[in-house]
Amino acid sequence: MIQVRGVTKYYGQRVAVKDISFEIMQGRVVGLLGPNGAGKTTILRILTCYLSPSEGKVIVAGIDSEQDPLGIREKIGFMPENVPLYGDMTVGQFLGFVADSKGIAARDRRFEISKVISQCGLEQQEKRLIRHLSKGQRQRVGVAQALLGNPQILILDEPTAGLDPAQVLEIRELVKELGKEKTVILSTHILPEASQVCNEVIILNNGKLIAQGTLNELREKLRKSEEMKFLVRTEADLKKMLELKSEDFVVDVIEKHKGEYEILLKPELNVSGRLSKKIVEKGIALFEMRSMELSLEEIFVRLLIYEDENSNQN
Repeated sequence: MIQVRGVTKYYGQRVAVKDISFEIMQGRVVGLLGPNGAGKTTILRILTCYLSPSEGKVIVAGIDSEQDPLGIREKIGFMPENVPLYGDMTVGQFLGFVADSKGIAARDRRFEISKVISQCGLEQQEKRLIRHLSKGQRQRVGVAQALLGNPQILILDEPTAGLDPAQVLEIRELVKELGKEKTVILSTHILPEASQVCNEVIILNNGKLIAQGTLNELREKLRKSEEMKFLVRTEADLKKMLELKSEDFVVDVIEKHKGEYEILLKPELNVSGRLSKKIVEKGIALFEMRSMELSLEEIFVRLLIYEDENSNQN
């Protein structure tokens, strides 16, 4: 569906993104993550053909962005972080204006507008002035204008920025529903949002791609290079548990709460089996032992640290 091959973009002498390559398959909800200045906005502008890459190639649905940028724009619905809404228009009037701008035929316009209003839950707001809407409702209007024309690909830039918790949940559910029918790219700095909504993530830092994959794939990548974490619940006291540190595969034992310990192990084969065996050998009554999965926040931070360390070494 989307292929980005060796894309580099210069602003004068400054490199915004460097040799970026990734693919996004049809029907996926993909999170584009990275700290400020990572290159997310530049990549979005290149994907929407607002900018051309200085080097490399972008192909969307088989169309080369250099050869037919308008053909790509017809297949993409874009919601920028700050949607330019017109407060003196009603929701229906604004969507009619956008439909006309997109070249949707007059005979199809009413159907298209009704469809996106229904998809975005705006039936009660269609005749209201946009300036009277809540921030969450305005964000829904932003999504609705991106959906006009039935694009195959939906690109959303920070769709929940500035929303209250209830509004955030509403937009997340809307994105999940849209992801059942379309390829969605979600640019966000809110990591729990990406973990709850996206099938996979692309992580950028300093203009370079440092990782792409599902959360499980990224966890596995880190698991091969750093300590594994286990949560152990037992009646044993801290002094007894600290005896495990004498084992060569145990990195640390940390008491989280009374009777609850976090144990860090070296990334070795069957290390969990070796830990449980040693616990039994030491006469420790074991109530529970389970692997602690890395959250997206932990994955994100650790990948950035590794990238910075590698950059400093080079």
